[in-house]
Amino acid sequence: MTDQHSTPGVKPLSEMTFNEMLHVSFKSDDTEEWLDVHFTRPVGLFFALGWMRLNVHPNVVTIISIFLGVAAGVMFYHTDLTHNIIGVVLLMLANFCDSTDGQMARLTGKKTLLGRVLDGFAGDVWFVAIYIAIALRLTIMPMPGTDIPWGYLVWMLCIVAGIFCHSPQAALADYYRQVHLWMLKGKAGSELDNYQQQRHIYETVPADLPLFQRMLSKAFHYNYANYCRSQEQQTPWFQRLYAMLTQRYGDVECVPEQLREEFLKGSRPLMKYTNLLTFNTRAICLYVACLSNVPWLFPVFEMVVLTCLYIHMHKQHETLCHDICEKYFPQQTQE
Repeated sequence: MTDQHSTPGVKPLSEMTFNEMLHVSFKSDDTEEWLDVHFTRPVGLFFALGWMRLNVHPNVVTIISIFLGVAAGVMFYHTDLTHNIIGVVLLMLANFCDSTDGQMARLTGKKTLLGRVLDGFAGDVWFVAIYIAIALRLTIMPMPGTDIPWGYLVWMLCIVAGIFCHSPQAALADYYRQVHLWMLKGKAGSELDNYQQQRHIYETVPADLPLFQRMLSKAFHYNYANYCRSQEQQTPWFQRLYAMLTQRYGDVECVPEQLREEFLKGSRPLMKYTNLLTFNTRAICLYVACLSNVPWLFPVFEMVVLTCLYIHMHKQHETLCHDICEKYFPQQTQE
């Protein structure tokens, strides 16, 4: 490993201890989950160092995680314990790869928009495969307390849990993390994007690019712009706060320290909810449900428990943004 693998503002990786590299590979202390800090990230860093020695790009590791996650879904289709244990191991490996690619990107500086979107796409593919496997597995199984098979009803259950619960929950949790990092570290430490910016990139893709590359680029930015818009539509009060801050101060780095600290003080307790709404909590529930042969528990958990957490997190964050708008921008807030 050479000194070229380094992050601006810190010493070269070749001069760091493992713990120092681990801390550099974190997004921030505020946004890292306990299980990730003490288990997933250390294991991910161990793999990351190996991939970096082989000069493997982080996006390649993300693609590997897609295959592992889909394979895990196939294993969860089966009802026997052996296949389900294999599914647990494969999904854990996929998650290690997901952790690894982000750590590699932060350590080597190879952070790209494509990498971030590919990372999110990978997680979506894992869970699509898992939901399909659970639906197929449950179709002929009886509903709890009855002799009536789930049949087509389980497909409705998984569609509601996946599209109307899981997807907005994960999107909003990721957005709030990026908002927190934006206030904490500024533009350089965050991946907070917006619809207008991405739509402009989509509309100005150079016409002289090769046809396939141009079509791919336009499809990529079109879908990512819509993803950003869905996040913005869920957060009207943050959008007002964001507009007021950028209009008055320009860059977030110019926002008064008192305002930033007040926002972070209110946002920091909500990071535990963003963590609960991402991978680990879902995975633990999935493992318990499949290993116990009650896979219906997983989509029900998404629809009931995680939806309640999502509603609470959303309400608290919007209230925080509203209160800061009223305190620092009273005239614009009343308009």
